[in-house]
Amino acid sequence: MTTTFNCKDDVERSEGLAAAQTAIASKQCIVMPTDTVYGIAADAFSPQAVATLLAAKGRGRTMPPPVLIPRPQTMDGLAVDIAEEARRLADEFWPGGLTLIFHAQPSLTWDLGDTKGTVALRMPDDRLALDLLAVTGPLAVSSANRTGQPASRTAVEAHVQLAESVEVYLEDGLRGDTEDSQSLPSTIVDCTSQPFRVVRDGAIPIDRLREIVPDILGIGEEPAGLTPDPAAETPGESSQL
Repeated sequence: MTTTFNCKDDVERSEGLAAAQTAIASKQCIVMPTDTVYGIAADAFSPQAVATLLAAKGRGRTMPPPVLIPRPQTMDGLAVDIAEEARRLADEFWPGGLTLIFHAQPSLTWDLGDTKGTVALRMPDDRLALDLLAVTGPLAVSSANRTGQPASRTAVEAHVQLAESVEVYLEDGLRGDTEDSQSLPSTIVDCTSQPFRVVRDGAIPIDRLREIVPDILGIGEEPAGLTPDPAAETPGESSQL
């Protein structure tokens, strides 16, 4: 049975985190706040749970969810060929609105969809989200809405769209409705080849990224002397997270 917990209350917060942990372990989906909008989350290592998440959103395997992690060090367990420049980006902007795409660890038995051997990782700047990730481990998380509908700013809004497809809703107040950058989706950077490339503009502007990695390419840009690649203008992940 679906349950909503008011995480502004300390007692319900503890109960909600425990219930969410149990639901994740049972391959169920939950709704959680992030620093951008509310997300629907599932165990990243359970193909069944990820399939349930995609079905709840009405989304196919061609739009795999990113994975939220509790700390930068988790990158090394989930990805390979992590360039030093990518580590510098993570050091500077995590926790926060930056998603990094890497080659996935080939030894992991997960199925996030048609990822072409990659994984999109982010550490959110949200205390409740990080507390949950600390007890569940990495979670596949996409914006808590039906595909094509507005992203949810509260757990109540998420419940209207996702209803009984979610086991636990963690309500922690409004997200994604402020004037600052936190109301934007995360910036997505493809770190699987050199130079790195922004594939979705978002909370971290490219000027800030270039302070850390000067040769990073914006959407539609190519290294000097090459013609822009139209395919590079399409983000690999449309989640508002």
